[in-house]
Amino acid sequence: MQSYLRAQRSPRKGFEKFMTQVLYGPRLGREGRLRFGCSAVIFDETRTKVLLTRRADNGLWCVPGGAMESGESAAEACEREVFEETGLKVRVKRLVGVYSNPDQLVIYPDGNKVHIVVMGFEAEILGGQVGLSNETIDVGFFTLIEMEGMPMHGMHKQRVEDASLNQAEAFIR
Repeated sequence: MQSYLRAQRSPRKGFEKFMTQVLYGPRLGREGRLRFGCSAVIFDETRTKVLLTRRADNGLWCVPGGAMESGESAAEACEREVFEETGLKVRVKRLVGVYSNPDQLVIYPDGNKVHIVVMGFEAEILGGQVGLSNETIDVGFFTLIEMEGMPMHGMHKQRVEDASLNQAEAFIR
């Protein structure tokens, strides 16, 4: 497998006004519409580093992923989102877990409020060129130890840890 380089650009000026807010409180998720999403944990050849992107809307690091669209399977959504965010073509290998938090509410800059249920997959790189999108300001491969010092989005580090265990059964979190 080919090595993939890191891409990076500076945050937009005034990017704080474009921030997606993530709020926590008892059953706060009830205030949002239900949205289904997917994410991909993508290991390097040695299975010691994972591909992470840094979001343009809030500056947090995460595994690539996003919302499912009507008429696509969960695997198609995951593969599309990874390509849109990183330029890499991937294939979903397995379901790692299903993640939701009834105490979390996501508020987008346009005012939409959502409670998100995410299917976390492990995916492998088939090709493409790593790059940035309008949603990302940085992308690269990192170890779990390196992630300790990085501002991570939500349960994304948990998804990486779960995938690292290589467990046959999916986690339900």
